[in-house]
Amino acid sequence: MNAPDAIRILVDGRATGCVPVLDRGLAYGDGLFETLAVTAGEIRLWDAHCDRLERGCAVLGLPAPDRALLRHEAESLLTDSDPWVLRITLTRGVGGRGYAPPLDPRPTRILSRHPWPASPTRSGVRVRLCRHRLSTQPYLAGLKHLNRLDQVLARAEWDDPGIAEGLMRDQAGRVVEGTAANLFLVRGGVLETPRLHRCGVAGVARALTLEIATRLGIPWRERDLRPGDLYRADALFLTNSLQGLVPVARLADHAYDPAAIPPALRRGVRAGALGDGA
Repeated sequence: MNAPDAIRILVDGRATGCVPVLDRGLAYGDGLFETLAVTAGEIRLWDAHCDRLERGCAVLGLPAPDRALLRHEAESLLTDSDPWVLRITLTRGVGGRGYAPPLDPRPTRILSRHPWPASPTRSGVRVRLCRHRLSTQPYLAGLKHLNRLDQVLARAEWDDPGIAEGLMRDQAGRVVEGTAANLFLVRGGVLETPRLHRCGVAGVARALTLEIATRLGIPWRERDLRPGDLYRADALFLTNSLQGLVPVARLADHAYDPAAIPPALRRGVRAGALGDGA
């Protein structure tokens, strides 16, 4: 546990890897999580992640954690300037058998440090279209809640290391996102990204991308996308907090031109999400 790349875990501020077996996060997926990049000794997009966590708490009826306490615990895991991954997990805490939540929940707060993943090639990655489809639940749309079974089943569809990501559709066949990333396409100089009001995760890097596009004067719109829209696009790219902006080189047999992605947007998202430390 003392090696630089070992997983380190704090549960309610204590250095332990254990949670009670009656924790509702374990029993029912009753909670939320955030995955943050830490590069050059800086926790990236901290406020945006905390904002989303607090929005999720409001929807689920969870007491929101104290930001100052979270920050203190996160910084206690900072031991070097190497890039690493910070995961914050918040559950409703211990509860009895049955779905009814406790009237006075005492959330379990878990912070864990993980090794930095391999970086994708900047020239573009291969993606596939998944068979498994996302469950539709507008009330939970946008949240990063603990129930990720749709993503688990979709990710189990392939073991080819040459495929970086799988794109997921909803029950009506609309393309929504990747298993671990948001999706954008470029067509005629306009960015398009799926609407997320039915299902999907409203990614922090997705919001950063739209903010930077607005600042650069790049037109964008959210709309329902079908698989055919992807094949008519000039370029596709993925966004998430650990990779910034990743161009797609190929979907099945269809090739894309990463040069169609505005270079200033690529640089801006990478700098905002990762800084210069990864």
